[in-house]
Amino acid sequence: MARRIAAGAAYGGGGIGLAGAAAVGLLLAEVRMARRHVGNGSGGRVPVADGLYGTTYATPDEPPLRLTMLGDSTAAGQGVHRASQTPGALLASGLSAVAERPVELHNVALPGATSDDLDRQVALVLANPALVPDICVIMIGANDVTHRMPPTRSVRHLSATVRRLRTAGAEVVVGTCPDLGTVERVQQPLRWLARRASRQLAAAQTIGTVEQGGRTVSLGDLLGPEFEANPRELFGPDNYHPSAEGYATAAMAVLPTVCAALELWPAEEERPDVTRREGFLPVAKAAAEAASEAGTEVTAAMPTGPRGPWALLKRRRRRRVPEPERAPMQQPSQ
Repeated sequence: MARRIAAGAAYGGGGIGLAGAAAVGLLLAEVRMARRHVGNGSGGRVPVADGLYGTTYATPDEPPLRLTMLGDSTAAGQGVHRASQTPGALLASGLSAVAERPVELHNVALPGATSDDLDRQVALVLANPALVPDICVIMIGANDVTHRMPPTRSVRHLSATVRRLRTAGAEVVVGTCPDLGTVERVQQPLRWLARRASRQLAAAQTIGTVEQGGRTVSLGDLLGPEFEANPRELFGPDNYHPSAEGYATAAMAVLPTVCAALELWPAEEERPDVTRREGFLPVAKAAAEAASEAGTEVTAAMPTGPRGPWALLKRRRRRRVPEPERAPMQQPSQ
């Protein structure tokens, strides 16, 4: 199904629906019940984390790395109260520590955004050709599922965004659609449908991203079985967005892939480790495996093969991110 969705996105199809889409209409009463409990409590405020991180590493002859966040409320950091708790701030701080360079963070993500808003966001990112980010992290997809956006359309927008950013010279890491089946207040059978739809979209996003030269990290149940086991700890006060601990868990999983994309990881760690079930697979198979196991990375490998493009599937060890220093309030240069 993920392969069909991605193919439809690439060749202009639009009629392929997510699993159970036709049945969703029969569950409107349950949807209304879920909406009364989900999404209340965050107040809509998103902390502004833009600025320079790792200033202690600053040197006169070396510019900072530029990190840009795109996507929806998860990329923006909705649900927490301090800028230092947002995924952008956590990733900027962790990247700075690994690279031993300052990192300039710019966040154009929009709470409530679906994938069709990425066109606007990437235009903001590329407005100044002299300030193209070194790396972009995209987190998108949950609203596509809840708004029943056709998945081919969703993947088409994401693929175009990855292509534009890669053409401009930026590395791209996509955190794929999270598993909406972990939202505690959503009951069965809607919960099962949400989980299956989320995973199908995540797998299709992986195919589309990898084929355009990006890397993906499966957010799944927001990166760990503990998320489903301890929803009150890892969900925020609105019962939908992650808490500070949830965002830290996500950042720990995404950070190694961000560093690998910038060639900051030791070369020996880039080779597949068979003890962690890593290896080369057809991209569709790698995408399916990643969608079912949170924290799994997929990146392009051999461009062709008897079963289509191949990808490298890696299960990187999570790296704890340092506590971010306070970001300056001035806007970044881009």
